[in-house]
Amino acid sequence: MINIGIIGAGRIGRLHAENMQHIPNVKIKGISDVMIAQMEDWAKEKNISIVTDNYEDLLRDPEIHAIFVCSPTTTHAEIIKKAAAAGKHIFCEKPVSFSVEETVEVINEVEKAGVKFQVGFNRRFDPNFKRLHDLVQQGQIGTPHILKITSRDPKPPTIDYVRTSGGLFMDMMIHDFDMARYIVNSEVVEVFAQGAVLIDSEIGKAGDIDTAVVTLKFENGALGVIDNSRQAVYGYDQRVEIFGDKGAATADNCRPTTVELSTSDHVVKDKPLYFFLERYSEAYIEEVKQFVHACMDNESVLCSGFDGLQAQRIAKAAQESFEKGVPVKVEF
Repeated sequence: MINIGIIGAGRIGRLHAENMQHIPNVKIKGISDVMIAQMEDWAKEKNISIVTDNYEDLLRDPEIHAIFVCSPTTTHAEIIKKAAAAGKHIFCEKPVSFSVEETVEVINEVEKAGVKFQVGFNRRFDPNFKRLHDLVQQGQIGTPHILKITSRDPKPPTIDYVRTSGGLFMDMMIHDFDMARYIVNSEVVEVFAQGAVLIDSEIGKAGDIDTAVVTLKFENGALGVIDNSRQAVYGYDQRVEIFGDKGAATADNCRPTTVELSTSDHVVKDKPLYFFLERYSEAYIEEVKQFVHACMDNESVLCSGFDGLQAQRIAKAAQESFEKGVPVKVEF
């Protein structure tokens, strides 16, 4: 049995807690949030014995083996360092921080403590995208030449969220930067980013963009293109194609059913699943299972602090490229 403490009882913290109820050998012993008074009834329903507004209560508990960091990004680095010093294994939602230098510092502290550290890039654990990764690894498409990733949300986040998100590249496209490294199995060495405010002028006033296209150059010579939009009116649009000298592999959108109706008037199929909680429900469960496995069997995690750092470095370069209007090398 592995005892878990969850720091941050917002949407993603509660999602992990719900999923852990169905994972063998996992017990949520405690949960912490500054607004925890509003979560007490919910926590009681989940048989969570420690409910606190001070996350250090969880770090001090010798029976808690691992910590899930699901709090705002600005708090991640401090919590991770303290959790590592307390000897806890750590799962952290992306990004590790908003600063490359701070993330490097965090990784050094984790390595010094000798604990497991997994970053929550859940898309690696999606069966469709993992299949693409495996096909590339097996040589089924030959040498990768072109990667295309489309990632579009069904509706924009709130303006309050936008103001504290770190920007589209760090908040949204960072998932796609990780996916690019994961599928092509090569580092991104240069990016060229273009962006615009085409959906909501308030997003622009908050200092962000809602639409972006980024081209990538990989260390192995492959090229990539990512497009993001904060609003796809037809649903959550998540598609990936990898093309090589022996063929191509594509992961299409997930839909409620695979039924396609064809008549003399039209051809109709279901819209894509509406939001990330539906689209990646299986991936969220699998990433927790793999983290628990790594902790209990002393195996390597499948999405490390280094992976988080590399995606963050690409996001930083993309932001710089967008601001300067020129391609930017990714600093390693």
